[in-house]
Amino acid sequence: MDSIPLSTLFITLVICLILSAYFSGSETGLLSLNKYRLRFLAEQGNKGAQKAEKLLEKPDTLLSFILIFNNLVNISASAIATMIGMRLYGDAGVAIATGLLTFAMLVFSEIFPKTVAAMHPEKVGLFSSHILSLLLKVFYPLVWLMNIFTKTLMRMVGLKLDMQKQVISREELRSIVSEAGEATPDEQHPQMLLSILDMETVTVDDIMVPRNEIAGIDIDDDWKAIMRQLNHAPHNRIVLYKGSLDEQVLGILRVREAFRLLLEKNEFTKETLLRAVDEVYFIPEGTPLKTQLANFRTKKERIGLVVDEYGDIKGLVTLEDILEEIVGDFTTSTAPTIEQEVVQQSDGSMIIEGSANLRDLNKMFGWELDTEDARTFNGLILEHLEDIPDEGTVCEINGLRITILEVSDNMIKQAKVEKLAS
Repeated sequence: MDSIPLSTLFITLVICLILSAYFSGSETGLLSLNKYRLRFLAEQGNKGAQKAEKLLEKPDTLLSFILIFNNLVNISASAIATMIGMRLYGDAGVAIATGLLTFAMLVFSEIFPKTVAAMHPEKVGLFSSHILSLLLKVFYPLVWLMNIFTKTLMRMVGLKLDMQKQVISREELRSIVSEAGEATPDEQHPQMLLSILDMETVTVDDIMVPRNEIAGIDIDDDWKAIMRQLNHAPHNRIVLYKGSLDEQVLGILRVREAFRLLLEKNEFTKETLLRAVDEVYFIPEGTPLKTQLANFRTKKERIGLVVDEYGDIKGLVTLEDILEEIVGDFTTSTAPTIEQEVVQQSDGSMIIEGSANLRDLNKMFGWELDTEDARTFNGLILEHLEDIPDEGTVCEINGLRITILEVSDNMIKQAKVEKLAS
């Protein structure tokens, strides 16, 4: 060893430090790659991405290979530095070489390459995949042998060898969509994706038209009243009933079909009206929106009546209502929007209609009002007070001071809301 020139030892030492930096950076770069971005690049035909994806399919093999060679070059560098130190400074050179090599390896072979790789994982990882794939094929028998020893040791200490495949959760997916939305100027599309994710937790009860607001026609009404309601029908399909919704629902009336029969027959009677009626489609309460959307598609329906466990009608849901949960309110909707049900006051308070949907209020203001037992603002206050309040009654719910302004027909029509200081 004494015959090896110092210049050769220094060059070899530098090469070892460069190799150590390469293996350290490659490890960080490959393991920091976004697997969804990597899959996209691989499907686009990127060779580096395809090789990186293949390497990451067996992370234990990849890590074993990198660690074997990283430790090999680090030990070699330590031996060479010791030889250089002893030649230059004798026994004291060992301590000097150890100190200098530790500093050099930490800075140039560990911290610097790993920091760069963490900041630019795609460039480092895809570039390294070409070299690592080739080296892994050449030295695979050595890696295989080392893995045998490692797996045997894991069995001896009682550790499982199964590599658990990572499955992304709904909350993680929400974070991914939110981060993607921050990078795009259009906020509508990420919000639509988030709304789709929420469809499993939102039920038909949350979006249905309450029973007392269902637009319908009583077949027992006089003919002029029926024609007036048909001419001013807010939707193409409305409920036709006899007496009341509780007594007998005859079906869902197709308004266009009714007028088509009028033009064909040149006469329009209650019997003609009944011929334009479709059978009622009933929806059990608590049905998730995701399930109901699939049911609408399977059964070729667009509207249904929500019923409770006793068969009593609770509300009405349309396909349009579900789509609005995803894409937002349509401009053609005749129902009042949450913006119309909330009036901001100059003093910072707001006047809120009792019929305002709690979920919409939570979304609009970032509140955390309980939607478990009540769907509307009126229902929340009644649930809290456990009584129908008088006008002027004041209560506090979730950091909000609520003053009842108007009560009618056993319902709170309007209330003033002020946010209390934390």
